[in-house]
Amino acid sequence: MSQRVLIIEDDLSLAEIERDFLEIDGFETCIAGDGKTGLEKARSGVYDLILLDLMLPGLDGLSLCKLIRNDTNIPILMVSAKREDADKIRGLGLGADDYITKPFSPSELVARVKANLAQYKRMNNAPPAAETPAFTSKDEIKIGEITVNKASRRVFARGLEVSCTNKEYELLLFLMSNPDRVFSKELLYDHIWGEDAYGDIKTVLVHINRLREKIEADPSNPLYIKTVRGAGYRFSG
Repeated sequence: MSQRVLIIEDDLSLAEIERDFLEIDGFETCIAGDGKTGLEKARSGVYDLILLDLMLPGLDGLSLCKLIRNDTNIPILMVSAKREDADKIRGLGLGADDYITKPFSPSELVARVKANLAQYKRMNNAPPAAETPAFTSKDEIKIGEITVNKASRRVFARGLEVSCTNKEYELLLFLMSNPDRVFSKELLYDHIWGEDAYGDIKTVLVHINRLREKIEADPSNPLYIKTVRGAGYRFSG
């Protein structure tokens, strides 16, 4: 079955170019020309990835990203003519998985879509919790007051469940699986986003900061996710 991509883009000519190149590569597509229509389609249809423009009439892309992320964990690839880091950070902080800046080549767009879909598939290969037997110690990683249950893909901090995006979960799981080891931003990016990804390495910093906000009692003075100046990050217990 073909994978389905929802294109939310108010520039119809660009949306049609995106549609044509994705369909040549075997994807099914659907186009929404404004934020409100995009939200309706995202909530009523079954899609594998959403290609979301930042500047939309009515409901802007950042607000739309947050609303969609509340409903689904599928990859959101944000598209914008803006190049400022602040816009990228805001989009990623609201749950976008990746960010591509206009103008871009059709081949880059298709490659980014494929990379995000492959990553999402890899991260969701674990069987659903309903099909999983009673949890054992092997299913969980617990360091201090942070627990990750690999079977159910759930995260707990100080006894309370924490909601994480797919990449936040993968990043946390990787760090906790290798406690006290220092990993560079480059290595973390290659491992979580894939060696063939085209994104910005600042994505790692954004996701580290988001994780700290979610699991640390004091994100400005983290107890678990430590910055090793000039080297990268490590998870400390």
